[in-house]
Amino acid sequence: MPANFSPPPLPRRLVGYARVSTDDQLNDAQVDELRAAGCDRIHQEHGSGASRTRPVLAKLLKDLTAGDVLVVVRLDRLARSVSHLLDVIENLEKRGAHFRSLRDPIDTSTPQGMFSLQVLGAVAQLERALIAERTKSGMKAAKARGRMPGNPGLRERRPEAIRSVSAARERAYLDELISSAQTWLPTVRQLRPQHSWDNVVRVLNRRGHSWTVERLRRAVHRMVREKLAEPELLARSPRRPAEHQLMRLVAAIAIADPNLSLRDIAAQLDQMHERPPRGGRKWQPSSVRALLEEARRFGLIRL
Repeated sequence: MPANFSPPPLPRRLVGYARVSTDDQLNDAQVDELRAAGCDRIHQEHGSGASRTRPVLAKLLKDLTAGDVLVVVRLDRLARSVSHLLDVIENLEKRGAHFRSLRDPIDTSTPQGMFSLQVLGAVAQLERALIAERTKSGMKAAKARGRMPGNPGLRERRPEAIRSVSAARERAYLDELISSAQTWLPTVRQLRPQHSWDNVVRVLNRRGHSWTVERLRRAVHRMVREKLAEPELLARSPRRPAEHQLMRLVAAIAIADPNLSLRDIAAQLDQMHERPPRGGRKWQPSSVRALLEEARRFGLIRL
């Protein structure tokens, strides 16, 4: 073999991402375009374009490796703003991955696409500068006319103004919960109340969320109050000895994603920094199997 021989580069893996805003819309048209473009895997997500909760996208970005190409039909399917788009692409560049939009001149694996990206970056920087300049000018003009910035009712602590702002925040909070519910509520329904809030949060966060126990309980309480979730979800989880914590955690992971293999569950436990019950540094499939069998005996998992 010649000394200067190098193996041919691996073919790029095209990974598609499709998003629609509501459950009433279908991803079919986007999926068809992505398949026609050569995507061998396509991830689909439902959620508002303005929402910051994109668990499918977050998990997809973590799974991409060097040489992969993230493909979307249009830029608005991926990002909620130019700055968000640039953040996503920067994340991809750190992993050695690329980005392509089928209907826009963006393909970071080509010089032309990188140029278009630089133009977008300049536009985003200009947009931020103009907004900051307009804000400062408006505040200066208002001050010259004797007006103070902000809500005068809040400055004067008027009860009706405080109630109005509080109601607006509650409406915005509920809207955000409703728009993102399909990404987290099905898992809560699968696991509660048989499993503790702590285990539910750990399973959700392994899927790209960033919940805390307090925030998740508050969210479920609000959904129940609005009659958008079942009151049974708030029931107290059954008390069991402390040594059964690992069994409950393994059962929760298996219920949330029945397609996981024993080795997959072991890898998740390693990433959660859980100690194997028999000692050692890494989980083995046999340990996972034993805990799953115990969970079935306790009725946590149906046969």
